[in-house]
Amino acid sequence: MGRRRSNSGDHNGGTQTLVKSVQPKEKQSIKESDIVLWKHPFQTLSYFLCELGYQFSRFLASLFMYRVYVFVLIFFVVNLLVLTYVNGPHQPVVNWCAKKLKWCLYWVGLGVLSSVGLGTGLHTFLLYLGPHIASVTMAAYECGGLNFPEPPYPDKILCPSGVDPRWVATMGNIMKKVWLEATMWGAGTALGELPPYFFAKTARLTGIGQSGDLKDLMELEKKKKNHNKLGYLDRAKLVVEDLIKRVGFFGILLCASVPNPLFDLAGIMCGHFLVPFWTFFGATLIGKAVIKVMIQKVVVITAFNDALVTKLLLSLKYIPKVGSQLQSIVTEYLIKQKEKLHNPTDDGSKGLMDIALNILIFTMISYFAISIVNSLAQAYQKRVTKSNSQKATKKK
Repeated sequence: MGRRRSNSGDHNGGTQTLVKSVQPKEKQSIKESDIVLWKHPFQTLSYFLCELGYQFSRFLASLFMYRVYVFVLIFFVVNLLVLTYVNGPHQPVVNWCAKKLKWCLYWVGLGVLSSVGLGTGLHTFLLYLGPHIASVTMAAYECGGLNFPEPPYPDKILCPSGVDPRWVATMGNIMKKVWLEATMWGAGTALGELPPYFFAKTARLTGIGQSGDLKDLMELEKKKKNHNKLGYLDRAKLVVEDLIKRVGFFGILLCASVPNPLFDLAGIMCGHFLVPFWTFFGATLIGKAVIKVMIQKVVVITAFNDALVTKLLLSLKYIPKVGSQLQSIVTEYLIKQKEKLHNPTDDGSKGLMDIALNILIFTMISYFAISIVNSLAQAYQKRVTKSNSQKATKKK
């Protein structure tokens, strides 16, 4: 009997030893930072699709919670479609409103894409709004006025046959010409700050679902006592945090009104410190859609007036080795663009500058798409890991 117990004990001990040696290997998982397309493409795509389905299900649940507003919106859209496709004297007004609505939604969408990625967003000001303001500015000085024929404006800019004295090429008139695009883009950037605000507020109230940025903020609070150990970036974050907590609306307004790379964390800070929604969103909307875009318009319009562009072309030749070639390329591009302003025909040919711009846009859009896939895949892995750890804790 004793011998059998000894064998049974040895057997059980061997089994336990085997389980202990295998168990860590089974629980080994890929690090969160390694869930990227260039390291683990298939697993990253799988996690991305799972997280996309999870977020979509949550979105449907939230729609059900606000089903009254959803029904009102559907009713409005259906009536708008009926008015659009039913012939009558109202058609010109409906078509004009539909065109303006599409134009506004286009720029709002670009604004959202610019700020929704927490530092990895698509920089649509440099790709779309800035070049649009620059092209209107250059066309205004070339044509002598801003009363471009519509259509084709804003899809294409052509010089008018006669200059309207109310729309001469001045700083104020150019700003009025592009105010709708700039304001809608700024409103979109304000909307892009809402997801991190709601996420951080929910995490603070429930104590779950903390993102990496929110954890950084929590760690930063712990370091406040040791100011000597803080770097310049951490101290700058503390300045923004104190400004938001002490000044409130006007502090958020100030941060949103100036080019501020740390404002990517403003939504997280305001949500974490339970700043009221309309205080945060109102200040952000005014700062980004009114004050900040006005500053950006002034800068772009000033930089692309005839005098400064001419000086820039003359200064390009002083660049060592490539100055002369660069000057000729830019000059040729500007001449072609000015010719298009007076010529309604378009041969569809593209120069080097157009090709380079298209490559740049494609590269940035690709980077933005890849960053979204990686972020959602990492969020899925983090959520699943936390859920598994909670289940293991309950079993114990």
